[in-house]
Amino acid sequence: MNQTAAKFVVIEGLEGAGKTSAIALVKDVITQIAGQEPVCTREPGGTPLAEKMRELVKEAHPNDPLCDEAECLLLYAARAQLIANVIRPALAQGQWVLGDRHNLSSLAYQGGGRGLMPLVKAISDVTLGDFRPDLTLYLDIDPELGLARAAKRGALDRIEQQAIAFFQRARATYLELAAADPSIIVIDASQEIASVHKDIRRALEQHLC
Repeated sequence: MNQTAAKFVVIEGLEGAGKTSAIALVKDVITQIAGQEPVCTREPGGTPLAEKMRELVKEAHPNDPLCDEAECLLLYAARAQLIANVIRPALAQGQWVLGDRHNLSSLAYQGGGRGLMPLVKAISDVTLGDFRPDLTLYLDIDPELGLARAAKRGALDRIEQQAIAFFQRARATYLELAAADPSIIVIDASQEIASVHKDIRRALEQHLC
């Protein structure tokens, strides 16, 4: 495959938006377009060190609660590792990359949800520069519906246990950022899964083919 054709595609969304099934679909579509499976990543995580940082972010430590600023720094440390050791090398070799979350998550969750947007933007500028996905699919869902779906999967992690207002702020930030960026496509994730997947496939065909 031509090296210049390699693209970085990201799936975003609140808890319960259906990212797992969406990623499986997007992986199949990219494989058809690129002629090979994409390199799949997840954030936080994706490298041995980044996975350790993921554990620190996801797990609750009652005797030493993770402060908001430390959470933000850990997420960007994990992201920097992933970009340097996985994403950039793959793209340089002409391989497509499919990401389960990326910087938009930090802008929405830590920037909007935590109210740390100045810090998030500053760290993003330092660690990422102008590096960004070619296409982001944001699976939009009402937080109450999404969390109800997530609860059916089992115990909720530290992030998933945040107050509903946190997720409402995160959603509002997602939508605000998507409205200002043509590379972010909003998909209505409250629909039946067949309709969601139809919309995803249409978006991929319009923006990648």
